[in-house]
Amino acid sequence: MQMNDMVLISTDDHICEPPNLFDNQLSGELLATAPKLKVDPRGKNYWEYQGQLKGSIGLNAVVGRPFEEYGMEPTALEQLRDGCYDVHARIDDMDVNGIAASMCFGNSIAFDGQTFHKAPDKKLALRHQQAYNDWHYEEWCMAYPGRFIPIGVLPTWDQQATVDEINRLGKKGFRVVQMNENPTVQGLPSIHNDYWDPIYKALVDNDMTIALHIGSGNPAPHASMETPIEAWISTMPLSVAQGVADWLQLDELFQYPDMRIIVSEGSIGWVPYLAERADFSNWRHGVWTKSRFQQNGMKPSDLLKKNFCHCFLWDPYGLKNLSEVGEDNVTYEVDYPHSDAVWPDAAEMLWQQIEGTNLTDEQIDKITHKNAMNWLRFDPFEHNSRESLTVGACRARAAAKGVDVSPKASGGAVPLTEDRPVTSGDIMGMFAEHAERRAKEKEMA
Repeated sequence: MQMNDMVLISTDDHICEPPNLFDNQLSGELLATAPKLKVDPRGKNYWEYQGQLKGSIGLNAVVGRPFEEYGMEPTALEQLRDGCYDVHARIDDMDVNGIAASMCFGNSIAFDGQTFHKAPDKKLALRHQQAYNDWHYEEWCMAYPGRFIPIGVLPTWDQQATVDEINRLGKKGFRVVQMNENPTVQGLPSIHNDYWDPIYKALVDNDMTIALHIGSGNPAPHASMETPIEAWISTMPLSVAQGVADWLQLDELFQYPDMRIIVSEGSIGWVPYLAERADFSNWRHGVWTKSRFQQNGMKPSDLLKKNFCHCFLWDPYGLKNLSEVGEDNVTYEVDYPHSDAVWPDAAEMLWQQIEGTNLTDEQIDKITHKNAMNWLRFDPFEHNSRESLTVGACRARAAAKGVDVSPKASGGAVPLTEDRPVTSGDIMGMFAEHAERRAKEKEMA
């Protein structure tokens, strides 16, 4: 196999929601009360919903900028690359990157549904969340059938509404939904509580995969406000292990042996160690802890390979140890438009990792697209030929259209002007300052 022969499915990308998000989905009072993209006195954009202000127009959405601008948070729509919020431009950016298909989490207002969860009027929030799901399916995914994997957002603050929405989304064509890996941070019961039983059953009945995205429930810790931000960034994927270890203890994995969980943006190199550690802990402590694994005659590592899929972007070590992770349990991701995103050279960066291994063509096909198709119940070839979705074919279309990939300075909020390493405190202080300023402006308006 050559690099241009690969078919790449990215199982973790993001959308910076466009200002016309709800225009075709709602009307009248429902449209008037939906989340709105607004402009402050300084010409900066922000989202507002039921009294909540979300200052980041596109958290870390810095794709297409020169590297020295990666720490400048976009503060206006015009500072984003069009592919962040425009589906047609996104397809161009996927083609130039050699990406056949993409699963796009929300960003500005809908990452794991947190904006709707925080809204005081939950009746309105439910209707607006449903409208978001409809927009995502009809106007984003179906604009280019077979190029996007639909992923739904759930109103998990209401058990029955969640079950109803799962059933509605299943009929619509969704086979993936995103959930917070630690719903206690949303004021909800833990994943082990009976509250979730009918929700898990509905997901299995609808053959849906649960997608857990990094940082929503168990944010990566940082040592101090003076810790250089690079240390925080380096350890972020490792924080995913906490959530995976928790879900690995889920009773429903025994009750529903076909339950599928995909872990986005967590990488794979740490997975073999977690498997070994979980097995050791179970062997050493399983009797007094009254372990479910002892009761079912299984090892934690068995369920980790059977029920969990992991996504990687840059993990040469993980690929060299693919057999330990599980060749059927790994998918590729780009993370467009965030600063980790490999764009427009994803194919080259992946091929560089593959060349350091002895992977067969079949194994390459698995990690690039076949595993994603299986775990996410998605078939890009239903609407497109395989030949039209290879890296080479995608890039040929981009070349014919003249897609511009030259870095462009865009401006934004700077976390630090001093000549020293940027710290965790600098980043958090920048966002806090924006929030305080915008709150004051709202009071004065």
